[in-house]
Amino acid sequence: MASPGGWRPRLVALDIDGTICVEGVSPRLAHTMISPRVSAAVAAVSHSGAHVVLSTGRPVLSVLPFLTELGLSTGVSICSNGAVRIDSATGEVLDQIVFDPAEPVVVLRRLLPGAVFTAEEAGVGDRTTRHTDTCPEISSKVRVVDFPGLVATPTTRLTVHWPGRTGTELAAALSDTPMPWIQCAISLDGPWLVATSAGVTKASALETLRVELGVARSETLAVGDGVNDLEMLAWAAHGVAMGQAPDVVRAAADEVCPPVIEDGLATLLARWF
Repeated sequence: MASPGGWRPRLVALDIDGTICVEGVSPRLAHTMISPRVSAAVAAVSHSGAHVVLSTGRPVLSVLPFLTELGLSTGVSICSNGAVRIDSATGEVLDQIVFDPAEPVVVLRRLLPGAVFTAEEAGVGDRTTRHTDTCPEISSKVRVVDFPGLVATPTTRLTVHWPGRTGTELAAALSDTPMPWIQCAISLDGPWLVATSAGVTKASALETLRVELGVARSETLAVGDGVNDLEMLAWAAHGVAMGQAPDVVRAAADEVCPPVIEDGLATLLARWF
């Protein structure tokens, strides 16, 4: 049903980790942690005719199990922080925005000695400079390469992990160095950086999709919990942060719903669907 005020979103953009499912489990098993309430709530949105768009920093291959688990068999999902769009029914890559990682990697290697680099090949797998116990791979198809191999071809998503450091230390190390080639999202929870081509965010991909679908900007809802959701929450007519989100994310949202461990997404969506 519609809310008392009559507004109801027609495009619902949903982050995955920390929004649809809890974090803290193996990234490869996270889809098994979706609660029945959340699964039913997402299904209700889809059955209503509204567009459900998973919008995540995850690469393509690690999004596919969520589509299956949620029974999403229509529409489009956004992966790799906006760099890749896939058909939610088939998992086929519809389009992608790549960048040359060579120059960014040179700079990042100098600023972050000992960091582990992983480059996505959308829909194929990942190539990484090192497997480590503290660097969970969220794609099951990973091959180890040297740095020339890492930068040999363009990528949609470059992930950097700085073992033994914190997210604050990583951000500080990069604070005085402009990198105009890439758009960076730095985790507040750990020493992780995810880079896409300059200007590519979840919001940029969602705006392109919104126009293609003919949905009014005033009919958009976005829900997330991470710093890579900031642009998406600002883009939406109604941006909602999960209850456990960092202060900076909560402050950017129009509303804060209960945390993921309390099925906050299900509670929120029940207002309209």
